[in-house]
Amino acid sequence: MIRFSVMYPYAADARFDHAYYRDKHMPLLKARLGDACISYIIEKGLAGGAPGTPPTYVGMCHVLSESVEAFQTAFGPHAKEIRDDVRNYTDITPVIQISEVVVG
Repeated sequence: MIRFSVMYPYAADARFDHAYYRDKHMPLLKARLGDACISYIIEKGLAGGAPGTPPTYVGMCHVLSESVEAFQTAFGPHAKEIRDDVRNYTDITPVIQISEVVVG
């Protein structure tokens, strides 16, 4: 199993619409991925490790899929639509990582 993570680094002047991300973007992603998206979670950054510091990431999502191939096959035909929707909720360039789930 793999986890596809998209993380949006915190910046004081950045725009991130959490409601749009939760209510529109991620349901769109799930609908387009279909069964290749086993599940997903959304996180909203609250704080950094030290008291009074901002979060490292203002928002994150993690999508579970059976394999990199299954994810890419489902995502590929919809990549442009999904990427074009990003401007509706943020001006942050995301950090993306695909990980193997070792313990779940």
